[in-house]
Amino acid sequence: MPHSNKQTSLLQQPRALWAVSFAIVIAFMGLGLVDPILPAIAHKLEATPSQVSLLFTSYNAVMAVAMLITGVISSKLGIKGTLMTGIVIIAIFSGLGGASGGIWELIGLRGGWGLGNALFVATSLTAIVSLSESGTAKAIILYEAAIGIGISVGPLLGGELGSISWRGPFYGVAGLMVIAFIGLLFLMPSSRLKAAPGALAPSPSPSAAPVRRASLLDPFRALKHRSLLVLGVAACLYNFGFFTLMAYSPFVMGLDEHGLGYVFLGWGLLLAITSVFMAPKLQQKFGTVKSMSAMLFLFALVLLAMGIWADTPTVIIGCVIVAGALLGNNNTLITTAVMHAAPVERSTASAAYSFLRFLGGAVAPYLAGKLAEWYNPHIPFLVGAGFVMLSVVFIIMNGQHVKHVDLAEGH
Repeated sequence: MPHSNKQTSLLQQPRALWAVSFAIVIAFMGLGLVDPILPAIAHKLEATPSQVSLLFTSYNAVMAVAMLITGVISSKLGIKGTLMTGIVIIAIFSGLGGASGGIWELIGLRGGWGLGNALFVATSLTAIVSLSESGTAKAIILYEAAIGIGISVGPLLGGELGSISWRGPFYGVAGLMVIAFIGLLFLMPSSRLKAAPGALAPSPSPSAAPVRRASLLDPFRALKHRSLLVLGVAACLYNFGFFTLMAYSPFVMGLDEHGLGYVFLGWGLLLAITSVFMAPKLQQKFGTVKSMSAMLFLFALVLLAMGIWADTPTVIIGCVIVAGALLGNNNTLITTAVMHAAPVERSTASAAYSFLRFLGGAVAPYLAGKLAEWYNPHIPFLVGAGFVMLSVVFIIMNGQHVKHVDLAEGH
C-alpha cells in the first residue's frame, strides 16, 4: 500500500518523526525569538529600527540563496546528515550571536544562522512526509504544528531570557539545538532516508527508490512548472506582509520584553492551533486555493487596520494576535498546495518555493524600517497590506495553473 495513502492516526508515528518534530520546534523558535528583544537590541547596540530589521533580512537572504544548494547537499549527506549539519550551524552561529559586540557583527552572524536553517528547513519537511505513517496531508499538519509551537514558544523564551539580557535568547537557542542534535543522532535511523524521496507518490520504501544525483539547476527547472512558480511568487508577495508584522510591529506596541513575548506567544498559539485543527476543515469544505486566497485577503485587511491605527498600541496588539490565526491556516494550506503543485521531488519543490518565499522575507523587514524612517509608522503596514492583496490577485489571475491542487486533494 502506498506510503501516502495510509490512514493511521495522526499521533501514531515512529520515534524518528517525533525527534525531527522536536528539532523543528527548536529551529523555528529562532524566527520569533528575536521579536521581543528587537527594541532592546536597538537600545543596547545603539541601532535604528531599520538596522535591527536587518537581523531578519540577512537571515532570510542567506536562507533564500542556500535553498538552491540544499538538494545537492542532501544528496551527498543524506537527509539525516543534512538535518544534523543544519542544527550544528544554527547552534554555532546562535551562540556566537550571543557573544557579538555590535549590530553589524550580529547581522552577519544571523546570516550564518540562516544558512543552518536553510539546510534544516529544506529537508525537515521531506523527512516528516517520508517518515509519517499517516499520509502526506497529516504529515504536513504535524510539520506546521511543530512550526507553530516553535514560533509561539520562541517569543516567550525570548521575552523571559531577554529581560535578563538581550544575549540570553541566542545562548538559549544554541543550548536547545544541542539537545535536538542528540535526539536526532539516536532516534533517527540513517538507513530510512539516504536521499531525497521520490516524486509525489513515493514508493512504500523511500530507501529502495533509485538514487538520482541532485543538481544545482533542479530548483530552477522546477519553477518551469507554472503552478509552483505561481505559489512561490504569491508567497514572496505575502511575506512582505508577514515580515513587516514580525520585524516592525514590536517597535510600535510600547511594551517591554515580557509584554512583547506574551503578545507573540498569543500570535504563535493561534498559528499552531489553526494550522492543525482549522486549516484541514477549510481545505475539505472550500478547497485549498479558495481557502488560501480568503486567508490572505483577511490578512491584508488586518495589516490595513494596523496601518490606519499604527499609533494605537492596543489595536496593533490585537491585530498581531488575530493575524496568527490567519497565518496558521495559510501556512498549512500553501504548504499542502506546494506538495501537490508540480511533478517533481518534494525536496526540489520545497527548495524552489522557499527560494522565492524567503526573497520576500529578505526585502520586507528592511523596507518596513526604512519606510517608517522616511515617512511615518503607518506606511510599512499599508505597504505590507498592498503586497498581500497583490498576492491574492496574482493567485486568482493564475487560477487555471493551480486548480489541479484541489483535484489532487479530492475537490
